[in-house]
Amino acid sequence: MKATILPWILRLIAAAILIQTLFFKFTAAPESVYIFTTLGMEPFGRIGSGVAELIAAILLLIPRTTLLGAFLSCGVMLGAIASHVLILGYEVQNDGGTLFILALITFICSAALVFIYKNQIFNLLKFKF
Repeated sequence: MKATILPWILRLIAAAILIQTLFFKFTAAPESVYIFTTLGMEPFGRIGSGVAELIAAILLLIPRTTLLGAFLSCGVMLGAIASHVLILGYEVQNDGGTLFILALITFICSAALVFIYKNQIFNLLKFKF
């Protein structure tokens, strides 16, 4: 029983964070516009990362595609973490580091899912729709 609860908790945490941030990206919230302007990627980076996060969240919640969603989420979050560390700083517009911490939490949950489902990696190569 415990073996199935932990992956669902990790999926739900990662997907909830990914989905929650979509509102800000897709509505061009000032914080999102500021971030992607600073990165030199506004508006295409903002919208593109939002689409990638939406796809990752959906894939995380479907048991058959969780591993694929976890890989995608790890990649997107690595980009977010690198952006914070190298360009934006840990705190963006006095957010107290919230966005950076959420990116770390999402990455950790997704990386844990990759580890949990590592035996299914070879199944990705034979994935059928």
